[in-house]
Amino acid sequence: MAILRIYETPEPILREISTPVEKVDDELRTLIADMFETMYDAPGIGLAAVQVGVPKRLLVMDLQEPEDPEDPESKPVREPRVFINPEILSHSDHEVPYTEGCLSVPDQYADVMRPDHIRARWMDEHGKTHEQELHGLLAVCLQHEMDHLEGVLFIDHLSKLKRDMVLKKLAKVRKERALRAA
Repeated sequence: MAILRIYETPEPILREISTPVEKVDDELRTLIADMFETMYDAPGIGLAAVQVGVPKRLLVMDLQEPEDPEDPESKPVREPRVFINPEILSHSDHEVPYTEGCLSVPDQYADVMRPDHIRARWMDEHGKTHEQELHGLLAVCLQHEMDHLEGVLFIDHLSKLKRDMVLKKLAKVRKERALRAA
């Protein structure tokens, strides 16, 4: 397994529309393993293949929710999920705000309105098709990662003013990092 480079905005590859995965094979499963290692290392809860320079309709997620939500010291439980060629079949009309962040827009967060209930279909790493109702954070995270497959970043859902503020903060963080590294 390997930790892959995560592309950050404004890298042009992040705006590419991803193509369908044609074949689930060992090469794809190696990419999946590398994506999980990269996501956990970052750390994050979702990663689309295009974010690591592979514009294929593939994403990995692990919400890593705590074993005991009532205990702040509770260790996160890993539940890795693979979504190949995911589709949203339907969604609720009710949208809720979720504070989103993104490994391709590091250290920046903003509220995005999304349906909190969707019905989705996808294949797993074994080529098995799944269709399921998803709710809450899982539904929102899948929508966020699927946006990447269409060349869309969470900041594209913000007003121009808010997007510009996020990008300005990101530029400041990058400048500070560069100064520390020098």
